[in-house]
Amino acid sequence: MKQISILFVALMLISMPFQAQEVTKEDYKRAVSFMYDNYNNKTAFNLYTTINWFKDGSGLWFNDYSNNNKSYKTVDFKNYKVVDLFDHVKLATALSKLNDKTVEANNISISNIERLKYGNLDLSFDGKTYTLNLKSYELQLKEEKKQEENNEFESKSPNGKWIAFTKDYNLFIKSTENNQEYQLSSKGEKGYEYASWYGWYDKMEGENGERPKRFFVNWSPDSKWIATSIVDTRNAEKMYMLDHSIDSLYKPKLLSYYRGSPGDTTMVHITPVFYDISNKKEVKTSLPTGTHINSVAVEWMENPGELLANYPIRGYKKEILKHINLHDGKELTLIEKTSETNIDNFWFRKLDDKQKIVFLSERSGWRQLYMVDIKTKETKPLTTGNYYINSVEHTDEDKENIYFLASGKEPNANPYHQKLYRVNFEGKVTLLTPENTHHIVSFSEDGKYFTDNYSTINIPTRTVLRDSKNGKILAELTKADVSEVVSKGWKSPEVFELTAKDGKTTIYGAIWKPTNFDASKFYPIIDATYTGPHTQVFPKSFDRGLSNQSLAEFGFIVVGIDGLGTSGRSKEFHNHSYKNMENNLEDHVLAIKHLAQKYSWINIEKVGIFGHSAGGYDTGRAMLGFSDFYKVGVASSGDHDFRMEKAWWPEMYQGWPVDETYEKVSNITNAKKLKGKLLLVHGGIDDNVNPSATFKLAEALVNADKDFDLLIFPSQRHGYEGKARKYFIKKRWNYFIEHLLEVKPIWDFKWD
Repeated sequence: MKQISILFVALMLISMPFQAQEVTKEDYKRAVSFMYDNYNNKTAFNLYTTINWFKDGSGLWFNDYSNNNKSYKTVDFKNYKVVDLFDHVKLATALSKLNDKTVEANNISISNIERLKYGNLDLSFDGKTYTLNLKSYELQLKEEKKQEENNEFESKSPNGKWIAFTKDYNLFIKSTENNQEYQLSSKGEKGYEYASWYGWYDKMEGENGERPKRFFVNWSPDSKWIATSIVDTRNAEKMYMLDHSIDSLYKPKLLSYYRGSPGDTTMVHITPVFYDISNKKEVKTSLPTGTHINSVAVEWMENPGELLANYPIRGYKKEILKHINLHDGKELTLIEKTSETNIDNFWFRKLDDKQKIVFLSERSGWRQLYMVDIKTKETKPLTTGNYYINSVEHTDEDKENIYFLASGKEPNANPYHQKLYRVNFEGKVTLLTPENTHHIVSFSEDGKYFTDNYSTINIPTRTVLRDSKNGKILAELTKADVSEVVSKGWKSPEVFELTAKDGKTTIYGAIWKPTNFDASKFYPIIDATYTGPHTQVFPKSFDRGLSNQSLAEFGFIVVGIDGLGTSGRSKEFHNHSYKNMENNLEDHVLAIKHLAQKYSWINIEKVGIFGHSAGGYDTGRAMLGFSDFYKVGVASSGDHDFRMEKAWWPEMYQGWPVDETYEKVSNITNAKKLKGKLLLVHGGIDDNVNPSATFKLAEALVNADKDFDLLIFPSQRHGYEGKARKYFIKKRWNYFIEHLLEVKPIWDFKWD
């Protein structure tokens, strides 16, 4: 039977015409045209519209794009009509006279627009601010107000009577009336610094480089208290990088930064401290010293001397929110969330007038909204159900309403498409955006209005102004126009679904095809991966519909898949990746096999994969852990061993304390399993995912005598910019063309 199956596959391969014998510069030209910078508002218009609310609350403005035209539109809340913000020809003429250079009416570039009295506008052009008279079209240069010099190492109290500052690593205050100084702390020393803060990207240069000086205090609204922190770096270890890219240097520059790895105890430690200005003394609390990944965050209440303190316990299985009264030292634990796996992305907001806290929790198995009373500690759910609240967009304490975006609430809807809802403090939920699409909203400052960019990957974006009372559409702002790319053969990606590896849960993905797709041909398939448990890759909105088109143009099918373990679904769904990230791609393999069974034009023998950051780890994992399935991979800026990563991300998703599972999921310890073609890419001064793991993986591959490719961008950080970005894209395209399509790539082609 096995011999018959092999013979059938062989005959099928012979009977199917091969996709490509060569690639041409025309293929590259099409691919380049589908790069974001080349299509966004150039051949595909208004895919997403950014809204700018006037500060005076009178209306909004936005840009409306069409072929070779950029116009400025406005809506006045008096009549909700969409009109030109100004006469474009007259303004272009006026701007041209300013600098003796022509400004085209269809391509004006101004910013920071504000509506003034008497119908005039303030605007910024070429680095300067002008007032535009909308009757005469005269531009008056605005004199910049001389602002009081801001000393970043001092902080004036809200009432203006005190200035906080540091001296010899201790905190002082001085009176603005007589300059008398008072020392608040006395134990400070180098490396144990009061009123400081930890900078995630703070760099030290050279062997004995100094950490940049930092200063931070948080005055209470009544100026009677100070909250701040002690930053302790005395026993903290550093991560290191070498910058080889500086033209003027003939030796590499040593760079270091404080960043703990999973399981480290030699980390930056941060201790919260509080001071009573009336007696110049420290007020003791029970709040703990944390590391830089689980320190205490403090927020003042409106009631004098009262504050909220929030912090996770290391390992992220417990999150605590306390109410503290500095007057009498009373501490009340309002929220103590616990989880057998992890607590991801805790969110809360205080409602001072109501003396309540609203927060999001997955205690029911789904991310829902709750309210806790600060005085009684009583907690009640505001929402219930098997759906996921993504974010709270606006709160209205006076009317006791909370506006939130949630996905999966409506029956028969895609579980990733979010809609806007309002819930009152009694738990009544109202749907405000009924269209069966994905909604991205922006609220006006007063909450009376919101704009809505709504679409799906197949339904073009429509941007509207809505009334927050009932969701009624008040004005049509823009509509996406993709007629030009459609005329070139583009079709929106196909959404697919299948049952996940658990045998019961529906998972989703999308397929991109080349514009010259021919169902009689046989196409290699490439997995565009990112299984990082904190996000999704499923393209929810129309502006994402072109994201993988450029690669597809060379004759590939490209897929994006969200399997079990990614975010935005139930807690049970999310937990699949906890301490199990080496298996996140199992659903990807299942999905690609599912598609190959469904479509005869997919070549299951030629599967590629690429990803960046956590997607870079995925790619390495695919090529090592699924080496009989994935044949070609491009892994950029990958965190190939979580033990070498920044501590918070792995400890959140792979667990703490560090155990044997870290060894098991490491790409480095599995290097000997490589069979296919793998390109490793990294920025030489990546201070997010340190390049050391990529180097260590390369060393392991060398020791295992494995053929692989390595590309280092000496001047680049985590994201590649400028010439390096184009170089990387070209390299990735050509790697798949050469090794998956198995034809000769072209290096010298035009990017414009």
